[in-house]
Amino acid sequence: MGDMQKGVWQMSLAMLISGSIGAFVLLSGLPVTEVVFWRCLIGAVALFLFIRFSKRPFSPLTRVTLGLAILGGVALVLNWLLLFAAFARISIGLSTVVYNTQPFMLVLMGMLLGERVSLVKWGWLVLAFGGVVILLSSELTGGHDAGWPAGIGLALGAAFFYALTAIITRKLKSLAPQHIAFIQVLTGVVMLLPLAHMPALSADFPWGILLTLGIVHTGIMYQLLYGAIQKLPTPIIGSLSFIYPVVALIVDNLAFDHALSPSQLAGGALILLAAAGNNLGWGEKKPRRSGVDSKAAN
Repeated sequence: MGDMQKGVWQMSLAMLISGSIGAFVLLSGLPVTEVVFWRCLIGAVALFLFIRFSKRPFSPLTRVTLGLAILGGVALVLNWLLLFAAFARISIGLSTVVYNTQPFMLVLMGMLLGERVSLVKWGWLVLAFGGVVILLSSELTGGHDAGWPAGIGLALGAAFFYALTAIITRKLKSLAPQHIAFIQVLTGVVMLLPLAHMPALSADFPWGILLTLGIVHTGIMYQLLYGAIQKLPTPIIGSLSFIYPVVALIVDNLAFDHALSPSQLAGGALILLAAAGNNLGWGEKKPRRSGVDSKAAN
């Protein structure tokens, strides 16, 4: 199996797993900081065991790569904290749709790093912004409680930190995916240890949910995700990432009977359409390739 095919199935499986995270977070019944702490701790143990059993030597670290991996860990943990907090204020489906503004966070970050942004990309950015405005206006006119603006803001903040994590991960191609994830969740354990509380040894504590979040949604999922990010070009990563919101919307509906209103669906559809157009390069002029380039691409 070639790198491209392997990356596609890794990304697809990672997105399928990601779509169920919100349900597990809410079903745990724990505060967000507790959920993220246990996810990091159990995930760190799972990743450590994966690394030991694979008998693959730890990737050589320099001060720069270690610093970037730790910085990525801080961004990843902030992303989790904000997104999980959004789940508690607005539905998983709505949080996930707003969270999918992340491609535009990447565009804006790239612009700050000196990348040229085409007029077409600006068009997709404006369309996504319009989708967010429709979502907000639908909430304003819907008589919802005071928690929804915070929920939208938290989901947008989570998208920003996810984009930052993705940019940092791309710069760590010298490190194996499981090694990057291990350093990042270990960073999360250190960050959240002062806020953590030891649980009472009772049957009510949701160990099954936390073990699933740590082993499946962290240990396994982040190995798959980072492996895919290192193998696939941005357009394919972007297109496969739409598996995540679709699965999240289905799970939210099945587990909690939540469904988006028609106006929320309209706003969400604009965001997802704009993200697809941006990631897949719709409207962009395709550069002409020579015969040698075309052969190399196959």
